[in-house]
Amino acid sequence: MPDFVSESVDKSRSARLEARVSRVQKDLLQRAAMLSGRTLSDFVVASAQEAATKVIEDHASIRLTGAEQTAFVRGLLKPPKPGLRLRKAATAYKQARAR
Repeated sequence: MPDFVSESVDKSRSARLEARVSRVQKDLLQRAAMLSGRTLSDFVVASAQEAATKVIEDHASIRLTGAEQTAFVRGLLKPPKPGLRLRKAATAYKQARAR
């Protein structure tokens, strides 16, 4: 389990988070909290944590279109021969490592 998820299991709350919101935003959040049967604080923390987890998970995975998937697999199964620039770069790298 990733650290950011396992940390959510810890129910102790020792860190503080503050945010300035408009009256309309606060009213909206309070209404949603009430409808979900949570305190405003619990609702905001849970919602922020869900959003943060999703963003992190989205950035941890690669999504390809069908055409991109095909090109990727073709590149793995039958890679093109290295061009002149790549061969020169490999030679320079090997020489630098030999020093």
